[in-house]
Amino acid sequence: MPSATVRTTPRLVLTVALALVAALLLAHLANASPAPASAGTARLAALADDVRAADGHRYDTRDDTGRTMDAAQIEQAPDGTYLAVYHSLLDDGRFHAAVATSTDLRHWHRRHDFGPGTHQASLADDGRGGYVLAYEKDPRNHIAVRAYEDRAALLDGRAARAYDAPRTLSRCAEGTPGITSVRGDTIELTGHYRADCDTDRQLRATLTGFRDWHATPDRRLDRALQAWGNGGNLGDRSPVELAGQRMLFVEGQRRRGDFASWRTYAYDPVSGRADRLAISTHGGSRAFANPSATLITDPRGKPALLVSLFIPGEGAAPGEAGQLVYWRKL
Repeated sequence: MPSATVRTTPRLVLTVALALVAALLLAHLANASPAPASAGTARLAALADDVRAADGHRYDTRDDTGRTMDAAQIEQAPDGTYLAVYHSLLDDGRFHAAVATSTDLRHWHRRHDFGPGTHQASLADDGRGGYVLAYEKDPRNHIAVRAYEDRAALLDGRAARAYDAPRTLSRCAEGTPGITSVRGDTIELTGHYRADCDTDRQLRATLTGFRDWHATPDRRLDRALQAWGNGGNLGDRSPVELAGQRMLFVEGQRRRGDFASWRTYAYDPVSGRADRLAISTHGGSRAFANPSATLITDPRGKPALLVSLFIPGEGAAPGEAGQLVYWRKL
């Protein structure tokens, strides 16, 4: 049978073109589905979204010397004491990482300053009574890792082992480390690298025996954040486990250079998808960065999720800029 002749009209061409555009858009946004990425990410959103419903909170968190506790990451010692590592921009024009202790999550006593050019700190229990600390160090921004035999050594700044990682993915900067696990002499971390010396992208790294370092790009996490329209830096992240699932609490910047465009996401490594959190504060702040979440026993002895977020001044409601710490009972 002879084939039929199909007449091509402008309307048909436009319809086909629109259908192709829609298909490409849907493919691009596949990871930004309205359905939760996992039960764990949905649980994190339910607990963290509404600061007004928290069981306790503090805006503009500072230590007892008045230093800001920017990018604070908090762990709990076996005796119930809370440990925070954070950084502050001081009068010397440099960032200084520090460690502080608290018994109520609202009042913090600074114990040690790790020196100028240290920032974006991450702390983890090594499972043997000691601690591992990682931070970004400048000049020549890179990831530095320190090991402490016990809490007293950490609070005094007496490191038993030290390693300064070479930059292997960027000739300009690698930093914002997050310690994801410590297993004997093997430390697994996340971080960022300045791709093409232009924009921060995600990395994964392993340090073995405080001598062997291996870092690779984490393009799967990059894609999950870019699916939400983040065209700027992809930065700090923190591991957390909820509903029996491990995930990352992570930040993404919609527009490079726009601090008001920082948002937070819960990333599920199994599905490779991320959920955007809709954080609501008392005053209506819009921008949130340097997220971390930790399972703790709260000051009243109840199991809780502790959330720590930095609110940039550009996206902050009056009185809310700086480090926000809040917790909610499980």
